[in-house]
Amino acid sequence: MANQKLLLIDGNSVAFRAFYALYRQLENFRNPEGLHTNAIYTFKNMLDVVLNNVQPDHVLVAFDAGKTTFRNKMYADYKGGRQKTPGELSEQLPYVQELLHDLGISTYELENYEADDIIGTFAKIGEKNGFDVTVVTGDKDLTQLASEHTTVMVTKSGVMNLESYTPEHMKEVNGVTPTEFIDMKALMGDNSDNYPGVTKVGPKKASQLIQEYGSVENLYDHIDDMKASKLKENLLNDKDKALLGKKLATINCDTPVTIGIDDIKRRPVDYQKLRRFYEKMNFRKFLSELTPDGDSSKNETSQDSHVKMEYTELTKNNLAKITVNEGDEVIFYLGMLGPNYHLAEFVGFAFKISKQIFLSRDVTLLQDAKLKQILENKKISKDVFDLKRTTVGLNRLGIHAHGIEYDMLLASYLINNENNSDDMAEVCRMYGNDTVRSDLDVYGKGKSEKIPTDDDVLYNHLATKVEAIETLKETLLAKLKEHEQDDLFASIEIPVARVLAIMEINGIKVQADTLTELQDEFAVELKKMEKQIYDEAGEEFNINSPKQLGHILFEKMGLKPIKKTKTGYSTSVDVLNQLKDENPIIGQILSYRQIAKIQSTYVNGLLDVIQKDGRVHTRYLQTLTATGRLSSVDPNLQNIPTRTEEGKQIRKAFVPSEPDGYIFSCDYSQIELRVLAQVSGDEQMQEAFRTGYDIHAHTAMKIFHLKSTDDVTPLMRRRAKAVNFGIVYGISDYGLSKNLNISRKQAKEFIDNYFEQYPQIREYMDKAVKFAREKGYAETIMHRRRYLPDIHAKNYNVRSFAERTAINSPIQGSAADIIKIAMINMQKKLNDLHLKTKMVVQVHDELIFDVPKDEIETIKKIVPEVMQSAVTLDIPLVADSGYGHNWFDAK
Repeated sequence: MANQKLLLIDGNSVAFRAFYALYRQLENFRNPEGLHTNAIYTFKNMLDVVLNNVQPDHVLVAFDAGKTTFRNKMYADYKGGRQKTPGELSEQLPYVQELLHDLGISTYELENYEADDIIGTFAKIGEKNGFDVTVVTGDKDLTQLASEHTTVMVTKSGVMNLESYTPEHMKEVNGVTPTEFIDMKALMGDNSDNYPGVTKVGPKKASQLIQEYGSVENLYDHIDDMKASKLKENLLNDKDKALLGKKLATINCDTPVTIGIDDIKRRPVDYQKLRRFYEKMNFRKFLSELTPDGDSSKNETSQDSHVKMEYTELTKNNLAKITVNEGDEVIFYLGMLGPNYHLAEFVGFAFKISKQIFLSRDVTLLQDAKLKQILENKKISKDVFDLKRTTVGLNRLGIHAHGIEYDMLLASYLINNENNSDDMAEVCRMYGNDTVRSDLDVYGKGKSEKIPTDDDVLYNHLATKVEAIETLKETLLAKLKEHEQDDLFASIEIPVARVLAIMEINGIKVQADTLTELQDEFAVELKKMEKQIYDEAGEEFNINSPKQLGHILFEKMGLKPIKKTKTGYSTSVDVLNQLKDENPIIGQILSYRQIAKIQSTYVNGLLDVIQKDGRVHTRYLQTLTATGRLSSVDPNLQNIPTRTEEGKQIRKAFVPSEPDGYIFSCDYSQIELRVLAQVSGDEQMQEAFRTGYDIHAHTAMKIFHLKSTDDVTPLMRRRAKAVNFGIVYGISDYGLSKNLNISRKQAKEFIDNYFEQYPQIREYMDKAVKFAREKGYAETIMHRRRYLPDIHAKNYNVRSFAERTAINSPIQGSAADIIKIAMINMQKKLNDLHLKTKMVVQVHDELIFDVPKDEIETIKKIVPEVMQSAVTLDIPLVADSGYGHNWFDAK
């Protein structure tokens, strides 16, 4: 019988490697709350590879418990030379542990010891219990654990390229055994751990000495036999350092751990928690890999333990049973399969009126005059789960919903915006109601999604939903009132949901012909680029195949590989960016990929989603982000490229409804910095905005100690801009150094100078953190709250992220509130003036309008006025506008 397998992972070192594997893409890896996620994402990829290869029965990921260990008592400067861990990495470590727990993997840390010592201890425990042990680390120190039953896998570059160390491989690579490697380290020292070793003794000489003498102690026992030399002199002078180095380098394999081998047995994955984790991190790739068969969801449509509901099935013959008077309250639910309610198949509907539930599969019944009148009557108040989804769905049936005053999903979102699930079952469970089954349980997901054929199953599901909307309404409204969010709910979120529904229904016209022309142009350009790449490579190959590209670059052309994946050489954007100065082919491949992505994602992607009316109808996610910002999906119109010339061309396809009409664009100028000036009350920054200074040039003048903005160079302005926006997001010296390609020391000087020139911003930050500690939440100028349960966390990294969130949430959230107010006021203005102009797209701080030719002069005047007067601040809001016969020209 084969031995059981134990996998031990050095959590800190692997997370460190994971972070730097994608550090160049740091700003692209944030979740909707602003948490950096590059280390978490890469750690998960590495973990999948290792788990698949090792197939362990027991797994433990060890972490360092703190900065000081027993080694610091031996040598005060142990690890003293290391730079402070970037905050962008520190904030991710608690979430790496959360991910591991959801995956059924144990983690452990031990005060006064390093992760290495925990791993060493469990490696020996595993060996004694007959396990085959695999250690995964980014630190070669752990190779001393290699033995007949323990293999140590060390990341060579990135985290995917692992080199396996066995005693035989240790001898081949270092010339010494795993145990002798400790002595070798003692002589050569360790720059990373900051202990010196013997002067002028490097790896080669240290290996030779240990091969000859076997150990440090034996070397010194026979040192008198050595001929006089500078080496002997250095060995004698540094004897204490060598002996200390051995103690520091030796992993303690007998630590006082409080768990045993049985405690780290691999547990089943908690798919429900894992799904929520992936959603929170915005890991769509990992979410897509969770199939109904592979998670804890049950797709069978049989009844379970949930309560059996009483209801009346509606038909054309019994609609008279429903009676509603003006002033009555109606609970309504419209069921649709899948998230995209613009196209989703209808499931059925349910009403609850005067304690009776009426429902049907046949949604065409809603078009009957009796039911349609109920839904369209403004004086009959309706409660729903999701106002926007319901309004758009009814519009597809020719019903123009009015009178929806309560939205359960929006209420729940405002109360706790950290949990942004749109599954009613999960929302209900948050408030102690478990009567509603998850849609995933009842309908399934993806290709397996279907409406139950059993009427009892479907009708019970619909009935529990309308019942829950009514049952929990009082609880949710009371919570909103308690949190002083009832006005935010009624005056901003509900009205803006109505506006968004109108915008989604309107859609924006997209010319397929323009996209087809771009498709042809890009195809020609890609062919031309392919030829250039082939000429440079000396042969034709599949550029889109990482395996073939890796062969060309790293085997045929001899470029040095930076990291490997489980299938071969990595040819990721990050890797290619590091190699682009090595050979012209790298730049050509990067350009090729960029245009290919624009072609597939935006040109082909948009062609696929143009609907029969010649428009695309995006969905705005109102309950996704904790800051209140809106997101756009199916398609994502907020992500149309603007940085490259090829990307900008996509906007030419977005056109007005009428041939001679216009696309009008208006966006806030530097709204987040204006909000920062407002909430901080910083006089210097406010004065800059009042006098109309270029704020980035003004900041550059301040932090570079110049006399005038005339002395500011373009480079200075660019750096000041990075500081300005970085401060909003709580950037660290590490993050700024990477953004500007400067040293951390220089980045720290920039940040220090910034706070010296804008002292009230620093005061604001301190006050924001203090407020959050006292109240438990951060608050926007419109009283939108973001609760911060981790603001008092004992874990420094968790607490630090909460503090950073306390600082930037009022800024980002207030900017989101302002644009929402502007949208509400703008739609009202269009209605009041009976204009045909339609608001069609929102891109964070920008609003896009479809304007008939004869209304353009009116729109040019009223849109900036409405946007600039959305709220009254101590400094002016500025909105810049433009228009043209397509979106490209409007900018």
